[in-house]
Amino acid sequence: MTTSLETLAGQVPINNAPIEIIAFYLGDQQFCVRTTSIREIRGWAKSTPLPHASPEVMGMMNLRGAVIPVINTARKLGQGWSTPTERSAIVVAELDGAIFGLMVDRVSDILTLDQSMIQPVPEMTSGYDKGFVEGIFAHQGEMICFLNLDRMFSEPGKADFF
Repeated sequence: MTTSLETLAGQVPINNAPIEIIAFYLGDQQFCVRTTSIREIRGWAKSTPLPHASPEVMGMMNLRGAVIPVINTARKLGQGWSTPTERSAIVVAELDGAIFGLMVDRVSDILTLDQSMIQPVPEMTSGYDKGFVEGIFAHQGEMICFLNLDRMFSEPGKADFF
């Protein structure tokens, strides 16, 4: 991933280069991630639970012969446990050679947008941790929270999943 000039927060690029994202819902809130780390999108399939796994790990699934962990994305983001439905999907991602699935309530769109559309998350005094958030942007009357998978699954945290 290339890095460009950044704003005061040191997180949101300020150039107008287009980026491609995949947007998805967790409950009523939309989130998105860059497509550069996404390998594929699969329909919901039951995963096999693992004893003593991290609370975010729903279990393991077989992806064409490779066993990968499936993460409950809502739980990872501190939003409680998201129960899969027939509309749920597994967004298969790869970071530094590690492959894993992110369970989302539903995939909404694949978009191309200018990086200048992404705004920094405002400072809040309520103890909100914006460590996983790269920014936020408006799309069709909704605010979409732009997640940074590298930060969500940083080196210290990867040991919990891989």
